[in-house]
Amino acid sequence: MNTIEENKKDTNMKKKNTKVYIIIALVGLIIGGGWAFKKFNTNPFFSIGKVIDNLDGVSVFYNGGVDHVLERNTAPDGYNLGLKYQCVEFVKRYYYEHFGHKMPDSYGHAKDFFDPSLADGAKNLKRDLMQYTNPSATKPKQGDIVIFQGTLLNRYGHVAIISEVSDQNIEIIQQNPGPFKHSRERFALHHENNVWKIEKRNLLGWLRKE
Repeated sequence: MNTIEENKKDTNMKKKNTKVYIIIALVGLIIGGGWAFKKFNTNPFFSIGKVIDNLDGVSVFYNGGVDHVLERNTAPDGYNLGLKYQCVEFVKRYYYEHFGHKMPDSYGHAKDFFDPSLADGAKNLKRDLMQYTNPSATKPKQGDIVIFQGTLLNRYGHVAIISEVSDQNIEIIQQNPGPFKHSRERFALHHENNVWKIEKRNLLGWLRKE
């Protein structure tokens, strides 16, 4: 092999190595950027702990990145309300302050609020609430807890409170949806073949205090 061919080979190898390093660096930036986005407050217009909404006098606090946690919040009687200011903390605080309700099992991630082994309209003993599947023979109503299953970006799931209901849609109020999402969202509601369905693919069902 002559010198020219060797130089070409070396040049091609360096180019391939450079591409590999660039790809590795880009993957690292994406992963690191995603981790930082979920951990820290990237919205300059809100500070963590700021009241951004309320339902029946129970405040919704801004939390920044969805994985951000301050500390555990407990009620005056020691009841565990959850981690500030995660979605679970608002839901449990709302039920505690508005309904005077304490869940027998006060721990677990958002998706754990839904028990997939139960039939529609059965009692969820861990939460001491009635559980309805999506779709359900029972129409959702204001004050119900809606439960979302985990996703690729949020493996813990999500919970929120239904703040409004009509025959066409529902509105939810939520804490910790992300630094740039709103505390209120609407989803279509359909009634067909004697069942009610909330049109949200990863919405598992809802819980209700009877």
